[in-house]
Amino acid sequence: MDTLLYILDDIFIVVQVALAFFVLLPTVLLIIYGIKKLFGWSNSPLKKGGENNAQHSYDFGAIICAHTDLTLVPPLIDSLLKQNYSNYRVYAVADACRPEAVEQLRAMFPDPRVTVLAPEQPFNNKTKSIDMGIEHFTRKHDAFIIFDSDNLVHPDYLSVVNKYFNKGYKVVQTNMLPKNTDTLYARMDASGNLYCNFIDRLMRMELGLSSHIWGLGIVMDVELYRTILYQNFPGTFSKLGGFDKKMQADIVNNVPVLAYATEAIVYDEKIEDGAALQKQRTRWINAYFTSMEYAVKVLWNGLSRFNFNNTFFGINLFRPPLFMMMGTAGLFMLINLFISLPWAIFWFASIVTFVITFFAIVMVMSGDSQIFKAMFHLPFFVLRQVKAFLKVTDANKDFLRTNNTKVVYIEEILNK
Repeated sequence: MDTLLYILDDIFIVVQVALAFFVLLPTVLLIIYGIKKLFGWSNSPLKKGGENNAQHSYDFGAIICAHTDLTLVPPLIDSLLKQNYSNYRVYAVADACRPEAVEQLRAMFPDPRVTVLAPEQPFNNKTKSIDMGIEHFTRKHDAFIIFDSDNLVHPDYLSVVNKYFNKGYKVVQTNMLPKNTDTLYARMDASGNLYCNFIDRLMRMELGLSSHIWGLGIVMDVELYRTILYQNFPGTFSKLGGFDKKMQADIVNNVPVLAYATEAIVYDEKIEDGAALQKQRTRWINAYFTSMEYAVKVLWNGLSRFNFNNTFFGINLFRPPLFMMMGTAGLFMLINLFISLPWAIFWFASIVTFVITFFAIVMVMSGDSQIFKAMFHLPFFVLRQVKAFLKVTDANKDFLRTNNTKVVYIEEILNK
């Protein structure tokens, strides 16, 4: 019996140490960021050795995935057509959209750079829309980009991406910023994105490590995409899903560094109310649990190859969503009040440190005072995520699509 108690005690300590790593890592990264800024040590590819003019004009194919509704697609196409770069084409895939809406979109953009596609039978599947876009490229593209219909892109977006490809990168995650911050929930949602941009993307690039990807705004070499994702799945692109957790695992295991282009900005619509947030987070939490096998795959790949980049990446794939991480930290603090006062004090100090760090990171990433004020309402945000967690199995029955409604053109964003 004593042996069992010793084993359980050891396991409890190991779990606490692992969680402490996730809780305190943001603070360590923020300190490193401060030191690098103080001494002017930047690892940005565009700043190292100066911003030399790109020698090659890469050909990009921009794929827009729209589902059931095309209302937000025109502003996105408009922002793409206003790029300060010319070597690209746009492919809008209208999945499960009304035929008259598809024809109206085609009539709005007679520009030869724009191709509007519509499957005969609804896909109801984003990865199949991606496949269709690739299969209908009107010319041989060097790389392609995935956008959701509610996105907008900065006029310099493609020219910046081209510079990264000229630096030798084959996969580039671009910088997602909020398109809208006009409601409390949108501002709280934006604060979470800014935090993740810092710890999972900006600081990874500053340390020479691979960035995490979003499901949008990722630019990838076409041939590399085919080689990595379909070498074991001969046939059409529909054999395998595209921009999901599995794709991330496959990419990071096969490229030296997955870059993050902070200078290439894509704007994304933020959740505007609690009900929409709960629906979205139910889907995301479900994806966290169902993608654990990919975290194991990346971690094992890193350990077996003695590759720190992949090992660090794999470890961080196990990091739970913030509300779960901090909720568990609070639970450990309460438990240790009865079994280990030093550990209880440690967890109290760690939680306070994390909260301060979170606020500091968001302010480093954005000077928007409205976003800062909104963070004081984050307990409401957390409560919605707890409700989403309790309904996590609903994501196995329904895609739980969140509706976006902000019809905003790029000029409005830039003027702000």
